[in-house]
Amino acid sequence: MDSAALLDLLGNENRRRILRLLARKPCYVTEISEYLGVSPKAVIEHLRKLEEAGLIESRVDDQRRKYFHIARNVRLEVNVSPYGFASKSAYPSNNSFDITTCRHLSLDVTCDDLDDLDELLSTLEDLEQLENELSLAQRWVQGRLCDVLDQFSETVGGGPESRIYADVLSSVRTEPKSIGDLSQDVEVPREIVADVLESMADRGIVRRTERGWELTTSS
Repeated sequence: MDSAALLDLLGNENRRRILRLLARKPCYVTEISEYLGVSPKAVIEHLRKLEEAGLIESRVDDQRRKYFHIARNVRLEVNVSPYGFASKSAYPSNNSFDITTCRHLSLDVTCDDLDDLDELLSTLEDLEQLENELSLAQRWVQGRLCDVLDQFSETVGGGPESRIYADVLSSVRTEPKSIGDLSQDVEVPREIVADVLESMADRGIVRRTERGWELTTSS
């Protein structure tokens, strides 16, 4: 699901409370209505939106009561900094994915065929610890990213617009590009991109060639 649509959907407190409740156990409309303290009609509307988004599913029991439950795992990440705003949603990777192949990550955690309760509890503890460590790593990366952009702002002289300068440089780092291509890459109007390029050209950072705009050096 698109991250912007997911943010809009979860912006409603009652829908967040419904998801928290369903994360504990499947529930039917009356249970959810009593938990939220709102009318069944309002609950049904919230459930409809959550179901359309693919976050929840329903089933009917022997008494023909309709139970709702979480459909699948989804992760929503939001980064807000002085240099930009970004959000993304992602579903869990396939079980066949080998996370130990990640460049900066080394794991000693396996989840295959764990029949012993002690092994399950130990693996659960390891994974919860890893989740905490990854959260800390993400915060560290975001902080370092802002530090580098601060230094970039001082070096290039872009001031508050330094992120635009960084994005343009990142786009031309691999190959020369036209102003039109750069405008699409960084999602900024052509006129602004042209001004950024001219400013960096005056500092000798980029240059215009027959192939397009490129870095003045390969470093």
